[in-house]
Amino acid sequence: MNTLSYKTVSANKNTVNKAWIVVDAEGEILGRLASEIAKVIRGKHKPSFTPHVDCGDNVIVINADKIKLTGNKLGDKTYVRYTGYPGGQRFVSPKELMAKHPERIIEKAVRGMLPKNRLGRQLFKNLFVYAGSAHKHEAQNPQPVKF
Repeated sequence: MNTLSYKTVSANKNTVNKAWIVVDAEGEILGRLASEIAKVIRGKHKPSFTPHVDCGDNVIVINADKIKLTGNKLGDKTYVRYTGYPGGQRFVSPKELMAKHPERIIEKAVRGMLPKNRLGRQLFKNLFVYAGSAHKHEAQNPQPVKF
C-alpha cells in the first residue's frame, strides 16, 4: 500500500504564502464585512489552512469612515473599556467613535472574531485600517477584493 499518497501536509511559517489585499468598506455593513475580513486574516479561505499557524493574508481596509451599521446600532450599541481604576468603566457609542476614530470600529469588530490567544494577537497585526481612501502599502502591490 502506498502510504505517501495520503499524508496530511500542514503549513508552517516558512511554507505559507501570504498575499496583500485591499478591501473598500464604503457602503458595506460592519458585521458582514468584519466576518469576511476575519476569515481572510485567519486563512480559512485557503486549502492549506492550518489552525495553529498564521497562514492568512494581510488585509488593508480603506474608507472605514463610510461603513454602515444597520438598525439603531449607531446610537444604541456601546463599546465598554476599563481604565483599571475604581469607577473607571467607560462607555462610548459607535456614533462618538466614528467622529473621533472611525477605523477603530472595524478593528474592534474584527478583533472580536479572531481567537483570544497569542495567535489571535499575532493575526490582528495583519489588519491595516484607514479612514480615507489612501494607504501607505503601495509597495506591497495589494490586490483589490470585493466581498
